[in-house]
Amino acid sequence: MGTTRKSFSAKFKARIALEALKEVSTINEIGSREGVHPNQIGHWKKQARDGLPDIFSQGNNREKKEASEREASLYQEIGKLKMELEWLKKNLVLSVGEKRLMIESFADISIIRQCDLVGLPRSSYYFRPAGETQENLELMHLLDQEFTCFPYYGVAKMTKHICRKGYLVNPKRIRRLLRKMGLMAIYPKKGLSLPEASHKKFPYLLKDLSISRPNQVWATDITYIRLEGGFLYLVVVMDWFSRYVLSWNLSNTLELGFCLDCLDESLMRGQPEIFNSDQGSQFTSSAFTAKLEQRKIQISMDGRGRAFDNIFVERLWRSVKYEEVYLKNYAQVRDAWQGLKSYFKHYNETRVHQGLDYNTPAEVYFKKGLRSQ
Repeated sequence: MGTTRKSFSAKFKARIALEALKEVSTINEIGSREGVHPNQIGHWKKQARDGLPDIFSQGNNREKKEASEREASLYQEIGKLKMELEWLKKNLVLSVGEKRLMIESFADISIIRQCDLVGLPRSSYYFRPAGETQENLELMHLLDQEFTCFPYYGVAKMTKHICRKGYLVNPKRIRRLLRKMGLMAIYPKKGLSLPEASHKKFPYLLKDLSISRPNQVWATDITYIRLEGGFLYLVVVMDWFSRYVLSWNLSNTLELGFCLDCLDESLMRGQPEIFNSDQGSQFTSSAFTAKLEQRKIQISMDGRGRAFDNIFVERLWRSVKYEEVYLKNYAQVRDAWQGLKSYFKHYNETRVHQGLDYNTPAEVYFKKGLRSQ
């Protein structure tokens, strides 16, 4: 006997997407409470975020009427496009996950037809994998802590480490969890894990470069932040010379939006000559790089798998986790927001750095109150 497919109203999806956008709860927590798979919630969140600009860009009633008429005319043209769509279906190279995201439950076109248009079997669309178990969350926390200590550990050593903790795991499971967390061992590879193929890559500009002043080089990166019942992702933008954290942001999904928000906040303070990042899909996306190119900022990207190309941010992650995250063991999302807000204020304004002649990042960045030179 087959299972009954869940159907959600537009009002329900809007409420869930709004809660996800507020970043008050993790995707796992929302999904568990509302009976919705975390992947679906992430899709609704992205739809809501992408659709918000359209709400404020709508014109008067006449413009709405014209738009409605154009939409009606478009549907009349669908029949004429059948041949082109069949050709597209054969030549469009997308993963099953990407095709599933294209299907709209309440569109005028039936789900059967939508699946047919994108070349997706209906069984693949209706399949809903189980969310991460509590044991997997425990494993992810252990992997994060071990990676912070030994970022050069690969899948084999991580698997051995987890087994010595009393868990029965295999390399396939550990590899999947590490990828979900965005963690990659630091050593030259053969291109086994590649960035988004369609995104433009930029050369690494910092080799042998003398960093001698604030706002000469900024850098960014993302890391995993553990909670008792789930996890978040943390992104920062840092000034290399002073180690000053210009902006930071948290998200319950590893999406582009929270990285763009963090970049926008940092650019309100000024701008660097060079902006450095890794080759993650968020930082190589056209939306991200366009903001830098519009301001004539040079873009630098680490060599693939070379985390030490962005060494100061890597040192920041170690400090954040050992001096704040692991000590506090956040229970809820709001605890993480409050704890990190307090920590970054301490890090910038009161925590002295030996590499800065025992000055604080704020003193060096703003060039005032320096204890020594």
